[in-house]
Amino acid sequence: MSAPDSILAEPINREKYQPYGDLIAADEVLPFNFANMKTARRFNRLADVINLRPDRATLNLCVFRCDPLASLPLVMKLLERHEFSTQVFLPISSAARFLVAVSLGGDEPDLSTLKVFEVTNPQGISYRPGVWHYPMTAIEHQVDFACLVHEDGSKDDCEIHALAKPMRVMCSK
Repeated sequence: MSAPDSILAEPINREKYQPYGDLIAADEVLPFNFANMKTARRFNRLADVINLRPDRATLNLCVFRCDPLASLPLVMKLLERHEFSTQVFLPISSAARFLVAVSLGGDEPDLSTLKVFEVTNPQGISYRPGVWHYPMTAIEHQVDFACLVHEDGSKDDCEIHALAKPMRVMCSK
């Protein structure tokens, strides 16, 4: 199936994002335990962090500093994936607004499953192993992200797929 020339980003929600990964956020509808003498609510197990190469890859906690897009629409020319590891992104900037473009697929993205979500603080996301995605894309302000990913420094850590034709991504605001 051929991909459309453009796609509109939609607000992220837990159900729509579930095929691609997990929305990571405190959410009063989720179970929680009280902590810190009941001054905090602890939401557990919000995302699996999977390592499909436990004999080679180790957990890397790193920080991505993402400059904001110079202009909209975003023009996507590629997608990438981490076939053997979950990748988790948690914004650690105060004014985080970013795009998450995701697609299912095998050796290449299935663009009929392509979705683009707009995420705002205080929300993070995970990509399941093998989910195709566009690199983290900040909107309006620079955003720092804490990232968790299992890596061993080999080419298997990240695979890049060039799209046959660029795709424009528009934001609703």
